[in-house]
Amino acid sequence: MIYALVTGGSRGIGRAVCLEIAEMGFPVLINYRAKDDEAKKTLKEIEEKGGEASLMKFDVTDPELISSKLETWQREHPDDFIGVLVNNAGIRKDNLMVWMQDDDWNNVMDTNLNSFFHVTRKLLKDMIVNKYGRIVNVVSLSGQKGQAGQVNYAAAKGAVIAGTKSLALELGRKNVKVNAVAPGFIKTDMTEDIPEKDFRTLIPMRRFGKPEEVAGVVGFLISDKASYITGEVISVNGGLYT
Repeated sequence: MIYALVTGGSRGIGRAVCLEIAEMGFPVLINYRAKDDEAKKTLKEIEEKGGEASLMKFDVTDPELISSKLETWQREHPDDFIGVLVNNAGIRKDNLMVWMQDDDWNNVMDTNLNSFFHVTRKLLKDMIVNKYGRIVNVVSLSGQKGQAGQVNYAAAKGAVIAGTKSLALELGRKNVKVNAVAPGFIKTDMTEDIPEKDFRTLIPMRRFGKPEEVAGVVGFLISDKASYITGEVISVNGGLYT
């Protein structure tokens, strides 16, 4: 059986993605770091809708823990493999670069960029062997155009965009598709400190997006309808940057 792993799956865009993928019929592994109640809420929502899911708690900034958790799962599921991966985990530590602390840079890089490498690499062999894989990286508008006060975040997301395109070239002939979705302003915990009324005039659609609107694009890229799409970055930003 093919399973799907969603990093940062307990809240916001991650939760919406978990629900979307579960409705597509994939058993979902909900990764999260700390918020047990939120993760259980996501699990409950999936099960109430008739889907299958389980929790997989680990910190995506810890390479050894990533390996341990995924190797344990693989041993316990010898006839299954994780063929769908959504790299969604991310954090912001905004500041002007002149005031930015080392930890603010390193933590953002570890969570947003290095986790993409460590989690994805661990799952690639099974995808290649089984000749099936769907990898979707949740990046950002900031990684496409830059954003003052987000040099760390923009650099990390921009690097994942470049990595997405390069990995797609490596894996295309193996039936492993690698794409990215770039949200703009989406109503989640990550943007709750950003006043919508001050920014929506910049957005042609005059509103922030909903997590479900991002999840729908992720679902499309995983589906057979996107079977000839790889190496692409699809913006979900209300027309803010096209």
